[in-house]
Amino acid sequence: MLNNIRVVLSHTTHPGNIGAAARAMKTMGLRHLYLVNPRHFPDPQADAMAAGADDLLRAAVVCGSIDEALQGVVFTVAMTARLRDISIEVKSPREAMPLLLQQAAQPVALLFGTEMSGLSNEEMGKAQMLVNIPANPDFSSLNLAAAVQVMGYELNVAAQGAIPVAPEIRPATHEQVEGLFAHLEKTLLEIGFFTTQNPARLMQRLRRLYARARLEPEEVNILRGILSVTTEYNARLAKRYLEEHQDV
Repeated sequence: MLNNIRVVLSHTTHPGNIGAAARAMKTMGLRHLYLVNPRHFPDPQADAMAAGADDLLRAAVVCGSIDEALQGVVFTVAMTARLRDISIEVKSPREAMPLLLQQAAQPVALLFGTEMSGLSNEEMGKAQMLVNIPANPDFSSLNLAAAVQVMGYELNVAAQGAIPVAPEIRPATHEQVEGLFAHLEKTLLEIGFFTTQNPARLMQRLRRLYARARLEPEEVNILRGILSVTTEYNARLAKRYLEEHQDV
């Protein structure tokens, strides 16, 4: 089950943290490391801190965006050090890791942000669930590698009693769902829905709605078909209005 889990580090600033995270992964049986725009990589400091996990660094996939790193993933858990005003479900590691393993018959991901500020709201919107590690509220930000170690440990605890089962449904991949969101936002803009709404806030809530639905590829296609017909119908109405009022 652990073989389908990606650890994705976004915009890591210190190469030593990449190496330490790789070492934490290897001790917990995790092997797939994805790096989104790391400031320095490869780097001797990463090699030094890996301390025997050099093979994970050599196999690490460097990506230019979160979307590239999550390509093919069907379920993403994003880490947050603080509870934010964002409409995505937040759980503890002990609650979340069994749920992640349930989806791990296909690629899934743990998403970690940059050391100073963590993930942006936009990056967290790519996930279906947020995880907050309980810590001292006056000093709650863990070192990146420590957070990876905690999540790897919780995955192993959850895996002890887990029995692999074939999923009842085949969820849509990250890129399929992102294609739907882009299509949805474009359609809502074209039909004038955003005139009295906060587009960013509304899209966050729609993302949460569809995250709960766990869409299948066929369902994504149905929804995008509805959006296409909506756009075409709106265009026909606009054309008819112009024709009826062209002499006014």
